[in-house]
Amino acid sequence: MRKAAIALLTILTVFFGATRLRAADSLQPINVSYQPTNYWALPFYLATEKNWWQEVGLNPTFSTFPAGAPQVAAAASGSWDVGSTGSVPAVLGAARYNILTIGISNDESATNVLMARTDKLAQYRKDASSIKGQQILLTASSTGEYAVVACLKKFGLDESAVQPVNLGQAQILSAFAGGTGNLAGLWAPYSYTLEDKSNAQVLCSGKDAGVVIPGALVVRAAYAKEHPDMVAKFLAVYEHAVRWEKAHPQEAQQALVAADKAGGQDITLDFARQEMTKRPIFDLAEQLKIMGGSSSDVDRWFHGIVGFMMDKGSIQTAPDPAAFITDEYMKLVDKDPKLRAFANSSN
Repeated sequence: MRKAAIALLTILTVFFGATRLRAADSLQPINVSYQPTNYWALPFYLATEKNWWQEVGLNPTFSTFPAGAPQVAAAASGSWDVGSTGSVPAVLGAARYNILTIGISNDESATNVLMARTDKLAQYRKDASSIKGQQILLTASSTGEYAVVACLKKFGLDESAVQPVNLGQAQILSAFAGGTGNLAGLWAPYSYTLEDKSNAQVLCSGKDAGVVIPGALVVRAAYAKEHPDMVAKFLAVYEHAVRWEKAHPQEAQQALVAADKAGGQDITLDFARQEMTKRPIFDLAEQLKIMGGSSSDVDRWFHGIVGFMMDKGSIQTAPDPAAFITDEYMKLVDKDPKLRAFANSSN
């Protein structure tokens, strides 16, 4: 009897092991690029933790970057297929690397900010001209710099009136903590860390300055042409996570704290709440609404970013937003009953 039981157990183990292997083999590989510790990266963390990728037949690998400029540059070698990045690098990617914007990850206008040391805040607010000649620590060709330039324009200044110092976000934190500069351009969650650790406060945000700063869901155009079904599956997973976040805000806040910690950046639960309050996210129906039409909201938002990059000389030819922004793949999700149902589910 004992031998028979062992034999049966062996058969079952082999059977179920083979079944799992076949299931794994049936998943389609896809390389996803993003920047850890950004709120818009939370769907990737959730999808991995909750096995949502597998529900649409995807087996992702991940490429992570500290900022958008190196992220889009990596697309030239085909090292990633789809992902999310800031809108400024998305434009850079469109101009140089044939990258398409296929969705909006969030509206981060309120969380790309110009910050000042607390003891200088009143002075700068009372007399913005006192900013002239000051160093501003920022990350070049980023949404953070876009917000800084917009804020300077609000104060009647331009970037030539200050001294931009190009640093990565983590480097800005270190330099500021060491006493370098009185002003810094940051995005969340780095702005929260600066506020918490270095006695700094927000002087102006992109939203304060009247610009819309979206995050972009992106794909290499060549990959999209070859694998439109894979792109649609990727978007379905992202939109499912968005619906889940909206339906489970407290759990989502806790997940954001965990995701940022895994990415090397500690934030408090209060800062996680601020992220979800300040940064609108868009479900499938909302994506189709803001991306649709001959002159969509998204096209208008990106026209401002293209103008900023042309003024800086970051790009020599202005790409037409209508040429690199497309709702084609969101529509593929909407037309597929299974993908649409998954994207619209919050379970």
